[in-house]
Amino acid sequence: MQDASRPKDTAAATVPATLYIIAAPSGAGKTSLVKAVVDATPGIAVSVSHTTRPMRPGEQQDVHYHFVDQATFQEMVAAGVFLEHANVFGNCYGTSVAAVQNKLRQGIDVILEIDWQGASQVKSKIPGCIEIFILPPSRATLDQRLRARGQDNEDVIARRMRDAVNEMSHYAAFDYLVVNDDFDTACRDVQTIIQAQRLSIKAQTVRLQALLAQLLE
Repeated sequence: MQDASRPKDTAAATVPATLYIIAAPSGAGKTSLVKAVVDATPGIAVSVSHTTRPMRPGEQQDVHYHFVDQATFQEMVAAGVFLEHANVFGNCYGTSVAAVQNKLRQGIDVILEIDWQGASQVKSKIPGCIEIFILPPSRATLDQRLRARGQDNEDVIARRMRDAVNEMSHYAAFDYLVVNDDFDTACRDVQTIIQAQRLSIKAQTVRLQALLAQLLE
């Protein structure tokens, strides 16, 4: 039972929400890590991107991605639908600005899984976003993870490794670095970053408005 004498916190929806950008080279385990963080952290969601790449086995339309054809994607670009968009491995990816803004207005933190190019676009438009880069523990581990997928031939794996080095070279533009060696540890590290942001003066001043007023009266 709630203590009637205890000040009530301001409704969660009024607390400023945060946009998180999480980037990583292919094979670093970003998607699995983000899913685990979202599953274990209330009040946060992943933005579902639009893409022109083919749907993979086990994926669902509007759950993993909004799958569209190239013509539709280009029409959306021309209409200014996307907060950011990029071409990765020959496929187009884009983030709907309306979808992100709607969640943030509801007080829901949002995670964008995008590459460094997309991160740069978003940061220029939303300066307050928090950027997290996920690193593999070694090149050997990255190569092993790419091969374990069993989806690509040697030429594709070699290209992905070259692209991974290029992607990782942009780590310094991000706010935080997390090494995904032990999965559970990496998950806790990302959760710690989110929790620290939620304990910031900006967020807590709104969340604890009634308490602060009572303490300072």
